[in-house]
Amino acid sequence: MAILSDQDIRKYLDEGKISIEPLEDPERQIQPSSVDLRIGSEFKGFRIIRKPCIDPLDKSDLESYMESFHLEQGEPFIIHPGEFALATTYEAVKLPDHLVARVEGRSSMGRLGITMHVTAGYIDPGFQGKITLEISNIGKMPVALYTGQRVCQIVFETMTSPSQRPYGHPERDSKYMGQDKPVTSKIKQDYEILDRKQTKLI
Repeated sequence: MAILSDQDIRKYLDEGKISIEPLEDPERQIQPSSVDLRIGSEFKGFRIIRKPCIDPLDKSDLESYMESFHLEQGEPFIIHPGEFALATTYEAVKLPDHLVARVEGRSSMGRLGITMHVTAGYIDPGFQGKITLEISNIGKMPVALYTGQRVCQIVFETMTSPSQRPYGHPERDSKYMGQDKPVTSKIKQDYEILDRKQTKLI
């Protein structure tokens, strides 16, 4: 694999091989080997629920575990120490079938104790949509986040060959394709969870 440089990123954008919309300030957002992405206005946080755990086999809708927030311009989302929230990038991204991408938190956010992804930093070839951010505050102080603030960066890597079944392929279970808001976990749709449910019903 090889990481795209700034000149290759610009070339791929100009040729339409990758899409980042809206990329409103390319001169500032395109870094030497990445593109800075901003945080959107939609957030989700966990409600306080009197249950012992989140169980994928539970019949409850996981959506009911979370509360949605929409921020107006200039309104902060305050994430407190130990809290976890979902958000999305302001920009929507589209990848071809021969590129993968990684989302990394910006160093300036990490130095405040804010992480931008737990495990969802990898973006499959063929993905299109806004990228879900899994935000945690591992610091000691609450931190304010604002819509349009640069919080992460996306890195593009070439593959040894195009994917035969990229994300979004009809034969692939692409649960988060085309998302434009923070999407609650769809773990209940995982085949091993569905298999367990069906087994229990027999």
